[in-house]
Amino acid sequence: MSTTRAEFNEFFPQLTSVILSELPSFGATPEMVTRIKSMIEYNVMGGKMNRGLSVVDTVKIMRKETELPRDVNEKAMVLGWAVEWLQAFFLVADDIMDESPTRRGQPAWYRRPDVGILAINDAFILESCIYRLLKRYFRSEPYYIDLVELIHETSYQTELGQMVDLLTAPENDINLDRFSIEKHAYIVEYKTAYYSFYLPVAMALMMTGTPVESPVYQVAKDILIPLGVYFQVQDDYLDCYGEPELIGKIGTDIEDNKCSWLVVQALDRVSAEQRNVLNDNYGRKQPAVHAERVKELYKELDIEGVYKAYEDKAISELEDKIAKVDESLVPRAVFTAFLNKVAKRTK
Repeated sequence: MSTTRAEFNEFFPQLTSVILSELPSFGATPEMVTRIKSMIEYNVMGGKMNRGLSVVDTVKIMRKETELPRDVNEKAMVLGWAVEWLQAFFLVADDIMDESPTRRGQPAWYRRPDVGILAINDAFILESCIYRLLKRYFRSEPYYIDLVELIHETSYQTELGQMVDLLTAPENDINLDRFSIEKHAYIVEYKTAYYSFYLPVAMALMMTGTPVESPVYQVAKDILIPLGVYFQVQDDYLDCYGEPELIGKIGTDIEDNKCSWLVVQALDRVSAEQRNVLNDNYGRKQPAVHAERVKELYKELDIEGVYKAYEDKAISELEDKIAKVDESLVPRAVFTAFLNKVAKRTK
């Protein structure tokens, strides 16, 4: 049985208490404790929690149990929240770099009048909290250093993806010559796929006794990284073609000059005249006619049809890979659980 968001959220105050209880030993004043509590609750809570829940559910699948023993469940919850904490660290920093006004329906942390540029240091504190929690709950486990190294490596991969994203589409500098299918593939693999798809499963594998030298990790990577890429391509597609009431936002990738899957596919197919249309309209925030003209061009090129063909092929290839998984190494259900959540989603 899958862990519910309510069950997952119920565990969160315990972890916040752990972090706050340590602060006096670092000479923290009451003002510091209050601020850190506020900062954690504002930024770590409030997401869909899919990454964190995936850790707990994968542990259940690996152990072939619908309910976990209390001590095992506690450790799985800690790791699930560690992924959510990592996500919070990335998003606080990402919002500053992108100058994003909002996050999860409220002002981005740095946009609060009492925060501003202090959000940079807050992001560092959020990251440090992850390692405080790992030390508290996993210091005596044989796989402790493997967990630490996994998170360090995943963070580095994500930061490299973010760097390429920023260099490819810098703020207020529109140059579609920087965009390519290859760059987009690198960005989505490194910025999204590793921490969103591979990390939760790798954590669960370590926690359930799979040694780091096991071939299972490569099997997981070979399925979960392409799945993560497909997930991000879906996001790019839904930004333009999704229903705002379903996806919870009005897509702005065109106006924001994003190196989106849609635009790199268009660039690969345009005539010289159509390329000029993209050059003149992509990345222009105002007036709205610019974005509409890009969408008209996507229609001329049948980018929606290109996406549908890509999606069918991606799902078919992933199903084939999962079907070939040796279940004596890892249950196929680990991967089908992910694919079922992602395939043909509309939000």
